[in-house]
Amino acid sequence: MAEAIVVSFILNNLKELLVSLGKQISGVNDSVKSLSNDLEFFKGFLIEATEKPIKDPTMKALVKQARQAVYDAEDVVDQYVIEAAKYKTRGKFSKMKHPLEHPLELFNLAQKIVPVKRMVDDIHKKKAFSTQDGEGSKSNTTVKKPEKAPIAEEDHMVGMEDEATKVINLLITKSEELEITTLAGMPGLGKTTLAKKIFLDPRIEFEFHTRVWVYVSQECNRKEVFLTILAKIDKVTDEMRNMTAENLANILFRSLEKTKCLIVMDDVWTQKDWNDLQIAFPKHKNIRILLTSRDNNVGKSDKCKVEHCNLRFLNTNESRMLLMRKALGSEECPKELIPHGYNIADKCGGLPLSIVVIGGILLEKGTNVSDWEDVSKDVTGYIVEMDKEKVMNTFIEWSFYGLDYHLKVCLIYFGMIPQDYRISVRKLIRLWIAEGYIQQKGEIIFETIAENYLTDLVNRNLVMVEKWRPNGKIKTCYVHDMIHVFCKNKARDENFYHEIKQSNQNIESSSNDAIKMCRGLSIPPQFVKNISPERFGTHVRSFLCFSNDEIILLAENISSIPKTFKLLRIFDGEPIGFPRFPPDLDKLVNLRYLILFIKFKTLPKHITNLWNIQTLIVKTSSNSLEIKGDIWKMIQLRHLETNASTSFPDLRSKKRNNEEDSLKNLRTFSTISPETCMRDVFDRAPILSKLGIRGQLAKLFEVEGGSSLFDNVKRLTSLENLKLFNDVLAVQDSKGKIDCLPDKFPPNLKKLTLYGTELDWTCMSTLGMLENLEILKLKENAFKGNKWVPKGGGFPVLNVLHIGRTDLVTWNASATHFPSLKSLHLRHCNALNALPFDLANITSLQTMELYRTNKIAADSAKKIQTQHQQIVKGKGFKLSIYPPDHDQ
Repeated sequence: MAEAIVVSFILNNLKELLVSLGKQISGVNDSVKSLSNDLEFFKGFLIEATEKPIKDPTMKALVKQARQAVYDAEDVVDQYVIEAAKYKTRGKFSKMKHPLEHPLELFNLAQKIVPVKRMVDDIHKKKAFSTQDGEGSKSNTTVKKPEKAPIAEEDHMVGMEDEATKVINLLITKSEELEITTLAGMPGLGKTTLAKKIFLDPRIEFEFHTRVWVYVSQECNRKEVFLTILAKIDKVTDEMRNMTAENLANILFRSLEKTKCLIVMDDVWTQKDWNDLQIAFPKHKNIRILLTSRDNNVGKSDKCKVEHCNLRFLNTNESRMLLMRKALGSEECPKELIPHGYNIADKCGGLPLSIVVIGGILLEKGTNVSDWEDVSKDVTGYIVEMDKEKVMNTFIEWSFYGLDYHLKVCLIYFGMIPQDYRISVRKLIRLWIAEGYIQQKGEIIFETIAENYLTDLVNRNLVMVEKWRPNGKIKTCYVHDMIHVFCKNKARDENFYHEIKQSNQNIESSSNDAIKMCRGLSIPPQFVKNISPERFGTHVRSFLCFSNDEIILLAENISSIPKTFKLLRIFDGEPIGFPRFPPDLDKLVNLRYLILFIKFKTLPKHITNLWNIQTLIVKTSSNSLEIKGDIWKMIQLRHLETNASTSFPDLRSKKRNNEEDSLKNLRTFSTISPETCMRDVFDRAPILSKLGIRGQLAKLFEVEGGSSLFDNVKRLTSLENLKLFNDVLAVQDSKGKIDCLPDKFPPNLKKLTLYGTELDWTCMSTLGMLENLEILKLKENAFKGNKWVPKGGGFPVLNVLHIGRTDLVTWNASATHFPSLKSLHLRHCNALNALPFDLANITSLQTMELYRTNKIAADSAKKIQTQHQQIVKGKGFKLSIYPPDHDQ
């Protein structure tokens, strides 16, 4: 599945190789051109191969050969990039003595894939790929879709009563126009079950004498849909059956104008399908349409009123109730089965279809305690292996094969992430980019394209959102266990990656062959001690460690990773502590993504050799970090993050070419020292959007010769996120005292975080004048003093206000000071006597969180909430107080 993306990545590498080395490589152009043409051919073939599952063994074998040809090409090209990089670093004498030889491997590879290409070409000529599969039946090449939803979705409905009542009330409420109601949710969540309950409800039967149920499906046939609806309203003639869809739409339109009707359109896949269908429905007050879809976007219309209902997962009690009904035929459960039954239900993650399927498996097994105990140990495994009808897998396959190929590979990547792991979207997007899954589209930046891909997967209810950021973007996400299993199996089948779950797992078993062929590894940190070239193949591109268990590598293990995985593209070693810099790490010139956890405070000069790096994250136990390498030669760098005050060589010490030594893609630069904030630094980062500065901030704001270092920060027109961290040690120095903030900040600043600055509250007036500031976080004594009275007209678009540890006692403010405020967070504001009561008049307020405040402040927040509910007519904001008993 990933190989079509891999082709694009290889072609980009070849292009960069030619640009980088030019005429220095004798005869390379012809080989590269031939290889590029063949790979473009394979790309088209493999994209086509992802459109539907393949049953025919011959076709499967051909796809496997094409995939292997692509992977072989990737290996050769990546290895050649390494050799070319070594060649470039040599001196003139060494280049003459050891020239970079004619790329015989590239030539041999181009010849090797010719027979595979010939077979693929032959298949296309016969049109066998699109029409043949084993016995020549097209139906065997697609995921079979039933005429109606599988019986698993039609079973007992549990826990949907509130949603059913809500939708029924929407449908029977009088309106002067056509109304659309959409039920959306992930596969197996019970959309059809809920729609059927609504369809058969006595209130609906009484209100609508004509009710039509039509199953739309993934392959939407407009003509059949229109005929199905017409058959319930009028007599369908042979003449009608021979009409075009457009003519039928006109007839249906006129027929619906004369009747009161409810139409349930089950399983509408895309907004395009809905757009094509809705032309047949008049904007009539007596027409109600209920849609079910896996895509949140389906049902949108500017021609009528639209209501959207996202189905939720079952809670713990509802899950257990449904399981008992399916497994035992009753909600009564023998005492000896209760612990295992509850555990099984809980592991289904609230997905009704999973519970129904596993309940059927338990029903066949009977009530033997040991059988239930076995199932409880591996619920998803039992569903995958013993679901005879493969209902769960089929439901997910429908959604999967409805995705574009670039979304397929992004979804499969979740199989590489541990089950139940909530991954940061920022991290996920950077990994996608480093893997090569995100291709350039015009002037749109990679991160925006990746965010759009993720949003698409979320809207299709394949990826779940755990937390949202204050700006409305997704913060963390995950996939349901059953989707995780599906992705994991897909990845394994295509040698996409291999997961080693336990540090003592035996890799000398039959699985060792799979490990040697895989492109990615996901391992526990302890397993690093067992890594060696003999145990692993040379194909690994991604090395991920998802764990909170920190380990420190022994001296003999420090070089094990770079020596074993020479073609590595991604190394996420956050839990693995390096006591010294790995001596061979700089030879991994294909690295795009690197996270290092170090026990030292200097990165050596040869870090510069990693010129392909896009994301470099360094976490150190030191308060300071010196990068001796020339980061301006790391031309692909997009994100440089450290947790310490970071400095690097003075730019003024070298003559530089502004064009060549600019980081045109750099978006994140944190955390640098105040002394590093020179004009030359920021001039070489023209699109910087996130900046962190840590150290003695008084040096940043100090004016000498009419200017300050912060003046260089002000010039960053693309900067949206700024963090200023004043070290506690610096604050103790009288010279480190910050008297006030500068009067101007970067013009497009949206988020500002201050830490340890100990400013007077009167300085807040400066921040209030920032016209684009949406998020303000004041952490750990950012401000000191017992009284804050904001000035009028401040904070016009502020959405989020966070106040951390402070000695603030009195806060006098009105709603006019924060007209757009949505979230207020107070942490360790122990001295605060009350919150401003006029905050109740901020109608935009949605959440208020108090952590470790005193009881008086908590009580004032409750009064504000009560008043706010009266103003916004009962909706109010969510108030969270920790601890709830205010026992300080």
